[in-house]
Amino acid sequence: MKLEEKEKIKILREKGLGYTAIAKEINISVNTIKSYCKRHGLGGTKTCDEDTSLCEYCGKPVIQKLGRKKKRFCSDKCRNNWWNKNRELVSKKANYECTCVSCGKIFISYGNKNRKYCSHSCYIYDRFGGECHEDN
Repeated sequence: MKLEEKEKIKILREKGLGYTAIAKEINISVNTIKSYCKRHGLGGTKTCDEDTSLCEYCGKPVIQKLGRKKKRFCSDKCRNNWWNKNRELVSKKANYECTCVSCGKIFISYGNKNRKYCSHSCYIYDRFGGECHEDN
């Protein structure tokens, strides 16, 4: 491999081109390009543009659609995993103070201001008079 080709591989790799694209550009086999890049520390991941955002969970590039809200995650799986690990960052604004119809206890209901019972046992007690409901 000539010195010019080595320099061109380095430049193209820094631009973010893959092994196949570089091989087609220089007319050298893909395996030769791979070997050279790995031996010289050019086998890293593809560099992202400045305007490309990365997934907050896995670090992969996130594809943004024009005219849409900025995405923070590359997939639903990453979004769910991130929020499950960062529950304290959820801003819970929909807390409602309610009074239990059955026992009269004051409780906090999240997301439902019309909740009637503080627990399932109070619901059963009020609905069935304290007896367990059994299907026959």
